[in-house]
Amino acid sequence: MLMTTPAARHLAPTGVLRACINVGNAVLARRDGPDEAPQGVSVDIAAQLARRLGVPIEYLVVTSAGQSVEAVTDGRADIGFFAIDPSRAATIAFTGAYLHIEGWYVVRDASPMTQNADVDRPGVRVAVGARSAYDLFLSREIKDAELVRAPNPQAVTPLFLAEGLDVAAGVRQQLEQDMLAHPGLRFLPERFMVIRQAMGLDRRRGDAAASALTSFVADLTATDFVARALSEHGIDGATPVPTQA
Repeated sequence: MLMTTPAARHLAPTGVLRACINVGNAVLARRDGPDEAPQGVSVDIAAQLARRLGVPIEYLVVTSAGQSVEAVTDGRADIGFFAIDPSRAATIAFTGAYLHIEGWYVVRDASPMTQNADVDRPGVRVAVGARSAYDLFLSREIKDAELVRAPNPQAVTPLFLAEGLDVAAGVRQQLEQDMLAHPGLRFLPERFMVIRQAMGLDRRRGDAAASALTSFVADLTATDFVARALSEHGIDGATPVPTQA
């Protein structure tokens, strides 16, 4: 069933839904080559929204959360996929969460660190993806360690290794992929955060647009759509939110 005409006008005012897809988040999306179409959970959700609105879709592919925020707030995209974070709330209107993703620390096998509490100490340097959800979180929480920023999540482990840093922080799935390519690394024993993944749009689009997008996500989480998308794309370790969070 198509959403109402007002919803289409609010969410796709040009007549095309312009969706920003961040392939820097390995859980949500990927692109197999620079000329290939994006694939993944966020792509499936955006396509479902376009079907509900009764409009065609265009994808704007970026490689970091910061680029995604910029694309939505400068009007190049209508909607995006973001981790809910208070520092973004001034410009981005978030829906409820539809997915939980875990942030973890990785260290070398020879590291003396055995628990998360070992990370926030003077002299410890932690690689993070610039303006990612875990960068924003750790920027608030870390008091003594130094955060060293890579341009995107895929560059975190290479930076950690090349610069001889002490810790790499990131989404578990991306770090697991990196560890396959770089033996001799291990996770610390517990996650340091849960990332609440949502959709969002520019706050200047107004309450009606934000409400329409929120209603769509609420409808989505009332079904098994996200769980099926995770299964179809072979994503483990992320948890669908069964009701609006």
